[in-house]
Amino acid sequence: MFKKILLSLILLLSIASLKANPVVTPVKTTTDTLSMIQHIEVWYKDNTNYFSITALMACESSILPLPSEIVIPPAVYIAMEPDSHLNIFMIILFGTLGALLGASFNYFMSRWLGRFVIYKFADSKVGKLFLLSSEKIQKAETFFNDHGKTSTFIGRLIPVIRHLISIPAGLAKMNYFNFILYTALGAGLWNCVLALVGYLAHGQQEMINKYSHQLSFVFIGIGAILLVWLISKSVSKKKSKA
Repeated sequence: MFKKILLSLILLLSIASLKANPVVTPVKTTTDTLSMIQHIEVWYKDNTNYFSITALMACESSILPLPSEIVIPPAVYIAMEPDSHLNIFMIILFGTLGALLGASFNYFMSRWLGRFVIYKFADSKVGKLFLLSSEKIQKAETFFNDHGKTSTFIGRLIPVIRHLISIPAGLAKMNYFNFILYTALGAGLWNCVLALVGYLAHGQQEMINKYSHQLSFVFIGIGAILLVWLISKSVSKKKSKA
């Protein structure tokens, strides 16, 4: 959860920094005057629309490891700009629609393939690329068994469980109408929380702009520490298995 929020804050900070420090570009050297990060920032602002929000949130609710924290808050941050073409309520609506599409994919995939194939896929090399494992699937299935159909609502608010809770729902052949209803409520509520994060971040725009350079170094340092921690954790797991 902390790592995802950190990614969201870094992206919001980058967008704010770009606005605070506009780049004056000569006519023939536009691409030369922009850094790699600024290229990403410009691309994000130019390509964030309701279709991309829906598509990214669909990925987030499927088996793809894409956190919603880097989709909704930056989109809302952009929507707060005076010249923005985005609307906060439409962002929440299309974000929820995307979540329903991705969750439905997981639901029907699990329902048709069955438990044996799903667990085998989770432990396969391809499954590992999607950061899946039989342990994660088992955790989601246990949560579903413990909380019943309401787990598809509650699970949307819990990290790790959020994008996997649709799998045990499909394995249990949960009523699809109930599945869609609870998923829509949970995803909608979560998107409202993320939208609030983007709204509050925009409210602190002056402070972010003032200390953008200092905060950038802080976030880079934290990111480096997290990267080292993740690598050491992965290495220790391999050694324990050996």
